[in-house]
Amino acid sequence: MSQRFTVTAFSKSDSGRNVSDIQGEVNQLFEGDEPTPSSSNKEVSFNTEVVVVQGDGNPKESSPFINSSDATEKSQKYDGKHMALFEEEMETSPMVSTMISSLANYSSLPQGSKEHEEEADNEEEDKKKKKPVKAPQLGTLMGVYLPCIQNIFGVILFLRMTWMVGIGGVIGSFIIVFMCCSTTMLTAISMSAIATNGVVPAGGSYYMISRSLGPEFGGAVGICFYLGTTFAGAMYILGSIELLLVYILPQAAIFKMEGLEGAEAEAAMLNNMRVYGTIVLSFMATVVFVGVKYVNKLALLFLACVILSILAVYAGVIKTAIEPPDFPVCLLGNRPLISKGFDVCAKTLESGNGTVTTKLWSVFCDSPFLNATCDEYFVNNNVSFIQGIPGVMSGILKENLFGNYLEKGDLVAKKGIATVEGPDDTLTNSNRYVLADITSFFTLLVGIYFPSVTGIMAGSNRSGDLRDAQKSIPIGTIMAITTTSIVYMSAVILFGACIEGVVLRDKFGEGVNGNLVIGTLAWPSPWVIVIGSFFSTCGAGLQSLTGAPRLMQAISRDGVVPILRVFGHGKANGEPTWALLLTAGICEIGILIASLDAVAPILSMFFLMCYMFVNLACALQTLLRTPNWRPRFNYYHWALSFLGMSLCLSLMFICSWFYAIVAMVIAGSIYKYIEFRGAEKEWGDGIRGISLSAARYALMRLEEGPPHTKNWRPQLLVLVSTDVEQNVEQPRLLSLTNQLKAGKGLTIVGTALAGTYLENHPQAQRAEQSLRKLMETEKVKGFCQVTISSNMRDATSHLLQASGLGGLMHNTVLVSWPRNWKQADDLQTWRDFIELVRETTAAHLALLVPKNIAAFPSNGERFSEGHIDVWWIVHDGGMLMLLPFLLRQHKVWRKCKMRIFTVAQMDDNSIQMKKDLTTFLYHLRIDAEVEVVEMHDSDISAYTYEKTLVMEQRSQILKQINLTKTEREREIQSITDSSRGSIRRKNPAVVTTQLSVTEEQPGVSSKVEKPEEESASVAVSPPTQVQLIHDSTSPTSPATPLTPASEGGAQTPGSAQVQMTWTEKADGEPAKPPGASTPQGIKDIFNMKPEWENLNQSNVRRMHTALRLNGVIVKKSSEAKLVLLNMPGPPNNRSGDENYMEFLEVLTEGLNRVLLVRGGGREVITIYS
Repeated sequence: MSQRFTVTAFSKSDSGRNVSDIQGEVNQLFEGDEPTPSSSNKEVSFNTEVVVVQGDGNPKESSPFINSSDATEKSQKYDGKHMALFEEEMETSPMVSTMISSLANYSSLPQGSKEHEEEADNEEEDKKKKKPVKAPQLGTLMGVYLPCIQNIFGVILFLRMTWMVGIGGVIGSFIIVFMCCSTTMLTAISMSAIATNGVVPAGGSYYMISRSLGPEFGGAVGICFYLGTTFAGAMYILGSIELLLVYILPQAAIFKMEGLEGAEAEAAMLNNMRVYGTIVLSFMATVVFVGVKYVNKLALLFLACVILSILAVYAGVIKTAIEPPDFPVCLLGNRPLISKGFDVCAKTLESGNGTVTTKLWSVFCDSPFLNATCDEYFVNNNVSFIQGIPGVMSGILKENLFGNYLEKGDLVAKKGIATVEGPDDTLTNSNRYVLADITSFFTLLVGIYFPSVTGIMAGSNRSGDLRDAQKSIPIGTIMAITTTSIVYMSAVILFGACIEGVVLRDKFGEGVNGNLVIGTLAWPSPWVIVIGSFFSTCGAGLQSLTGAPRLMQAISRDGVVPILRVFGHGKANGEPTWALLLTAGICEIGILIASLDAVAPILSMFFLMCYMFVNLACALQTLLRTPNWRPRFNYYHWALSFLGMSLCLSLMFICSWFYAIVAMVIAGSIYKYIEFRGAEKEWGDGIRGISLSAARYALMRLEEGPPHTKNWRPQLLVLVSTDVEQNVEQPRLLSLTNQLKAGKGLTIVGTALAGTYLENHPQAQRAEQSLRKLMETEKVKGFCQVTISSNMRDATSHLLQASGLGGLMHNTVLVSWPRNWKQADDLQTWRDFIELVRETTAAHLALLVPKNIAAFPSNGERFSEGHIDVWWIVHDGGMLMLLPFLLRQHKVWRKCKMRIFTVAQMDDNSIQMKKDLTTFLYHLRIDAEVEVVEMHDSDISAYTYEKTLVMEQRSQILKQINLTKTEREREIQSITDSSRGSIRRKNPAVVTTQLSVTEEQPGVSSKVEKPEEESASVAVSPPTQVQLIHDSTSPTSPATPLTPASEGGAQTPGSAQVQMTWTEKADGEPAKPPGASTPQGIKDIFNMKPEWENLNQSNVRRMHTALRLNGVIVKKSSEAKLVLLNMPGPPNNRSGDENYMEFLEVLTEGLNRVLLVRGGGREVITIYS
């Protein structure tokens, strides 16, 4: 499919440029290459055709659509550009013809577009100060292929390859080489896909991983890659010291090994490595500090040494077919002898004077005479010698096919030679035999060998210096891996075919006069290999000490790991001084280990982890089909990436399960550190893509059905209100949310704003920021949502309906009790609240209403003792049982004990109820005290009637709010007159009547029918004495503001004021007014009954229930830290809504912290596992 892009160039500055120049720049933008006259579309992901249309340059008339002065200025500014339709957007969306040059000539920046523009502005300012920098000109060969070759061929090839073939056999070694090379080849394919998916700035592998998998993975893997590169430097230094002290200049050893055996000789060797390694490391670090340019200049020399050494080995192999070299190995029986202790491979020599003993005789006997006492094995076995390099045509390959693994201290023996050993032979003179210095096994060989295939990132690390990185990196890297893999595989077969098995297993060449074993095969001289490998290992060490600090500097400057920011600083020219010091310090740790065989598996882990995540990044991007995933390298597949990732993970545990776990723990720790403390970075990484896919999959699974009762937990929608500054008015509501959730499940914090979205969008953004800030302060993990609608009622309803997504929906609504609902100017608040209760019931959502939310504890408070009291009046699915359990998981409530109260009626067996409830709680695995409260039927008290009367009067007054002035005054006057008249008929001389209300004994008067279920579910403290005061005031106009009602009653907005006040004696007993205890006083009370008969009997029953329950609850739970009780539903008839609020107020009166709970209509707790 071809695409056609048309770019219009109109500016006068463009008129001087050739159209073909602009077209070339556009081509470059889409192809990612320099524009060339004969560019072929074969290499382009999209076949694009770019057409540049040039204007005639003549000014045209101004836009007919714009008439303002600003528009006139803009039309003049863009006059002649034919862009009048777009001139309003020119400030933010510049013309393509002016932007195309800067887009095509991209710079190597790891930032996003915004940072890119800022950097471009800075570069413009610096151009005057700095000299123009020459464009990078490195091609595929010099920029990628040869650096990869130099980094891959290393110390392991020269020092351990022959030993690996001897121990593991040709077949085993070939499997190891094939596995490792396959891993790097698959990784290179993945890396090529990532490297060609856009511009790869300097930073190489770290940049690719961090931008593909995100800052957490990028930081963790980047540091692992840094540690691997640093330990590689230590390994190369140790290899160069081994070459120096064992093969080149053994007499330079500070700790002499002559005459030492076993552990002493090994310790002396390690100490020499530590001393010389530290000296060499200091020297190399100084060279790197002084100037990297010297290292780069020597790089070609070091590369020449590597290539020359390998060619010498192949030349030696060819020569063995014609004329095998003379490297005799002296055997005593089947045991090869260390050649340093003797000159002739014989026990005695025949001379003119007779038989004389040799130096070998003196080694195994106590004197040089023929009658000396000698070692038993020496006496019983003959001395012979074999050729160490029999040649490629000798057929020795058959003997070397299979492995010969040895324990530490075992003798290296020749197969197929007869030997005589006594039954009680003990190994004596062990320092004269060639022995195994470490215990060997297959997985150890994998760990030691793998570093010899690392170095494949060398090309991508130099991406900033390449002429065409997207073309050079895939070709150069894959060709380098192919070349090195062929060399390694052929070397395994050729070593097995040319060299004797005992020589291959002789790690340090002790049986061949101390020569480097691979050197014995080389032509024309072993010194070619020794000198060449020494310089190549030194060069590789310098390259590691050069590259590692730059990698650390890149990580530090990204700012993802705050603790490492200091290492981003350096010298004035940008050289990473502090990072170099850190690198040298870590490298010294590897040198203090001192054993090449111990350091190699460590760096294998870090490199394998890095390669594993490169494969993971490619696989994820491919499977997620990210829109930006358009690599120019097309020969990749997600299955290959997953295979490479699996191989890397397998090799990690094959090498060393212990090191693998340590490396993963290090990477995991860095990941979590960056996640919690690191800088927030948005790099458009693949982890966000996989998060979206996983979230979509999880949401689709949740859609399959509602959660099982065992999995039910409150998924909260927290409704908060904001003030005029968009600050949250009830911050303690979020504290309670945190205590209920403890970070688990779904939490949505929502607020509603009145108005239109276009006008109130800034306020909505401020409200959202305020919510996020408070959620962060209160440590509430969840989402925030702001809804704008024409009124608060609709906005809250929209929040209730639209919050959540798919199966991830809220099942519980948490909203604060409307504190000032009695105030006449706040009438809409309680109406909205009751509508919210109705909507939650209709939607089958649970409802939690904390009353006195300001008195609830903050997250920092701790209750050292106390109770959480649950008043279980009606069954709501178990919400009342579950909530205290969840609260007690939090530190605030952890030490509070749980008490459960339930109410028994007259005909209930309270003893059996208590037993059943205790058993039920036992099965629920909830520890709580159980108490059954008996509520005897009683007559409705006078106080109840008066309370109901005042409530209905208040309700009647509230209904007049929307009437006309005349109607309102008439209604209020009639209500006031009727109340005043009724009192004056009873006691005309007294304005204030005090009533003593005492609880009547059950059975005194006729019983009242039981309250309805919905009215029997809530409670608060009952006032015990009532004083009814009527004040007549002068009529006021309807425009007079409504005055707040008192706690006990209400104030009329007009001509009358009705107020209820409650008084108690100091001891808490009801105060008895004069005459109340006399028969006349009691008669007066019952004489008021004619007005009570007009009351709504349903309201009277509800008020009676509320007062009785409140009295019991206050008596039992007044000292409780929290009281939870059932919340009754609102009445079906909307005319009684204001009465509903009064009932709840009476029910909860006198309690400090109350949580009203209304179930969602389903079971939320179960006794089953």
